[in-house]
Amino acid sequence: MSTSTKKWPGDSVETHPEVFDIKAKPPQPSEKKPGQLPEEMIRQFFEEGYVVVPSFFKKEELDACRDAISEQVDDLANMLYGGGKIKNLYKEHGLFERLTHIEADFPGANIILHKLGRLPQPFKDVWSNPRMLNVVEQMIGPDIAGHPVWNLRTKTPQNEATTVPWHQDSAYLDNRSYEVLQVTAWIPLLDAKRENGCMEVAAKGHLKGKVATHNCCWGGTWYVMLEEDEMVKSLDVDMKKDIVLCEVPYGGMLLINNMIPHRSLNNVSNDIRWSLDLRWQKPDKSVGFYDMKEGVLMRTKDKPNLKVDWSSFDAIERHVEAKKRVEKDFPQEEGEDKFDTTIQGPWMKKWEMVHMNRHTAMLSDDVTSWHKN
Repeated sequence: MSTSTKKWPGDSVETHPEVFDIKAKPPQPSEKKPGQLPEEMIRQFFEEGYVVVPSFFKKEELDACRDAISEQVDDLANMLYGGGKIKNLYKEHGLFERLTHIEADFPGANIILHKLGRLPQPFKDVWSNPRMLNVVEQMIGPDIAGHPVWNLRTKTPQNEATTVPWHQDSAYLDNRSYEVLQVTAWIPLLDAKRENGCMEVAAKGHLKGKVATHNCCWGGTWYVMLEEDEMVKSLDVDMKKDIVLCEVPYGGMLLINNMIPHRSLNNVSNDIRWSLDLRWQKPDKSVGFYDMKEGVLMRTKDKPNLKVDWSSFDAIERHVEAKKRVEKDFPQEEGEDKFDTTIQGPWMKKWEMVHMNRHTAMLSDDVTSWHKN
């Protein structure tokens, strides 16, 4: 157990290595099911904190996601054009270029798309895919819920807002998540390589079973950040030996847990690196999302073929709820600006505010005293 003094709400002296390491590996299903991963890949997930599955999804499953994104980009273009924010609809450009041109006209357009949070049917189909759930079952057991935090990543080239610094996922959630294993699938919608901003992980950085001290916010973004010296000091990460570049082909995925430090690299290619991140956990555990939104039940031991009821999940827009939660402390002008390119959320309350920007501007000048216990 750590003896460090708790300073920020996100700090915790508790550690839960047994929730995330090999001791957490559940008994494997006796029945062979489609999609299941080999034993050595499941072991790697618990021992290393990550595993790359280079080939998993059917082409038509991810192609449908691409089509759904194209529709969302078209809707965004029409909204911005109708509002006089962009000078062209840029319909002549494809999925991997169009948003870049829109972003050039109206910086922050990718943020608007990111926080719209629309969950089209193809995304739901991938999230609740029986083959995918068979993999998740190997990691958490037969009772499975989808976590309320999912993301469409709009990683346009050379864009700070889509380059995510080192962090642990639970640093964004409330402290109840520190003792719950959450499985994340990061699913790129093209071949993800170093050049277009794939992921890096700090292998074995989860083995302490703790969340290290993060800061907020990174650069001109809303992201929390985990400094490298803190990774070394608190998580025993060797920055020379433990950092793993995770290139993932189209059709594959990267699986990580909520304690492994990871980041995305800058996209220095000419194409947008679209990706999805989807999460699962046991339904009887807290999702750790500040009581703003619950998960969605996808499977139980007694109902392995459960039909997912998305109605209540779809009814709550989490980015709107997150902003409301912050505004309880710092009231803003009424009315949601659909062209607002800032993001706020309760994770900003968890950590020391070391850098202010337009996303944090609403937090006022007394943010330091507000953060401390």
